[in-house]
Amino acid sequence: MTMPTNVFVVAAVAALIAGAASAQTTAFDMQDSATDAVEDLEEDIEDDFDRDLGRFGNEGRELGFTGSVSARATATDGNTNNTDIGLGARVGFFDGVNGNDVTLSYTYGDNEGVTTENRLLFGYDYTREFGSSFYAFGKAVYAYDEFGTYEEDAFLGAGVGYRIFNTNDQQWSVQAGPGYRWATAANGAEVSEVAASVSSDYSYRFSDTVLLTNDTDILASETDTYVTNELGVNVSMTDALALRTSILTEYRTDPQPGFENTDNTLGVSVVYSFN
Repeated sequence: MTMPTNVFVVAAVAALIAGAASAQTTAFDMQDSATDAVEDLEEDIEDDFDRDLGRFGNEGRELGFTGSVSARATATDGNTNNTDIGLGARVGFFDGVNGNDVTLSYTYGDNEGVTTENRLLFGYDYTREFGSSFYAFGKAVYAYDEFGTYEEDAFLGAGVGYRIFNTNDQQWSVQAGPGYRWATAANGAEVSEVAASVSSDYSYRFSDTVLLTNDTDILASETDTYVTNELGVNVSMTDALALRTSILTEYRTDPQPGFENTDNTLGVSVVYSFN
């Protein structure tokens, strides 16, 4: 199970404040320490692009193009040589009946000349409205992860969706359908088989600026079943800028040898949206 160090940022800041009360420090020392703490926090803000902030279907979408972009890059040179890069983009188009969305994400990490992360994610979603509650969808997903239990994993499928709740404050949609999966495991084994996808998308708006979301996705085939669940809170700072804190849980029923069943990721991200 893996957990990024974001969770320790608050503890680090608390320790910094406590140290000020018990040690003899100058104002310059405190300024330097505060600056270091802020820089550490900034470096731990990661691209949260894996989470699609849009709702299922086209309910409430604006006509025309919409999207968001995010980027993160850090580099250390000296006693240690580290590089971390994160890029993400989401572009959608809605004509009143048909919705199209393209998503792309890339992350790369290097520690002392050794690659520690190399991951590419691509997705395309098509939705067509059949009324206020029903819609149809088609989706294509491709993932490349040099250090994952599956180096390549792709899914192509279609199905129908239904909105259980659809109010200004509460949205809950479920969708399911058949598809086909192609994958290459870390040990070189290839997978090519019929699969099925089931998804749930829930959101609740506490106020004009605070939104709670919980998304669950299940991809099942003969080889294994892959489940992801993300619980997050979005806080709007401006019409275009939002801060998001989330915890993502990934579970595989039959991981490759040497890999854990479950991964948990705590993330803090800044997202800029454009229309």
